[in-house]
Amino acid sequence: MDEHRLVEYETLRATIRERGTVRVVVVCLGVSIWAALVLVMAAVIQLPALALVPLLVLAATFEVIHALHVGAERVGRYLQVFHDDRWEATAMAYGHSFPGAGPDALFSVVFALATLVNLLPMVSVGPTPAEWIPLGLAHLLFILRIGRARRQSAGQRARDLARFRMLAGPQAPPSDSTAGRAERD
Repeated sequence: MDEHRLVEYETLRATIRERGTVRVVVVCLGVSIWAALVLVMAAVIQLPALALVPLLVLAATFEVIHALHVGAERVGRYLQVFHDDRWEATAMAYGHSFPGAGPDALFSVVFALATLVNLLPMVSVGPTPAEWIPLGLAHLLFILRIGRARRQSAGQRARDLARFRMLAGPQAPPSDSTAGRAERD
């Protein structure tokens, strides 16, 4: 491997590592800020619509997590195709062979539960049906967004692998058994 490719490889591996670390820090900070807002809302809430403020914090935190995850996975597929990275190929094969064996990279259960808890301060105020409908809909839309992102992430590795192989053309490394499984998913 020439020096330029080695520097590229090391930089991209560091990118994946850093995004993984930042993802956890962002979840911890975002959920902490959300929890503080919910507690304040529970103590002083007068308008049910204020429940949208902590929901917005949850949604923004989730979108950051999702973007970091998608980016790290995409870098991994680039390394797999253009650097024949065995770790990435093995990690992908492991995921296909043992679905659900790893952690939830999007923290989707945490975000879904927090979304439901977010409604609690609003309940204590006794909102009217006219207030419940838009607020409930906003919370439902966010839960649906979490589900959609989770489904997209489940097939992202295979899609990105196929796309990078197409971009690489004839210079792509030869297919192995993990690549064939990935492209069928």
